[in-house]
Amino acid sequence: MIRCVCLVQRGQKPDQLEATLKSALEAFCARSFGEIPKVNWISIAPGSGFTAAQPSTSSIVSVCAPQAVTQERRAELLGEICELWMDETRCSMNEIMAVVSDPRD
Repeated sequence: MIRCVCLVQRGQKPDQLEATLKSALEAFCARSFGEIPKVNWISIAPGSGFTAAQPSTSSIVSVCAPQAVTQERRAELLGEICELWMDETRCSMNEIMAVVSDPRD
């Protein structure tokens, strides 16, 4: 099973965007890995997340791949995640932290 965790700052984006982003991540994982992920969406209360000692506007999107990927492929996948997140949220590249990790043995 593919696990995907999204940490977002509550109140910065419309609530209906959650469903759109989950759907986009499901499509990404189906295309990239042939599986639909289990998405764990975590909303961080205002003031509970900081970046550079200021209230954060960043999101974290972490996908655990079902099999090990090469570093070259990981870079491609990370770029795709960032692009889909920026397209849907209109955030900047500096407001998204994407992770594609290999499965744990």
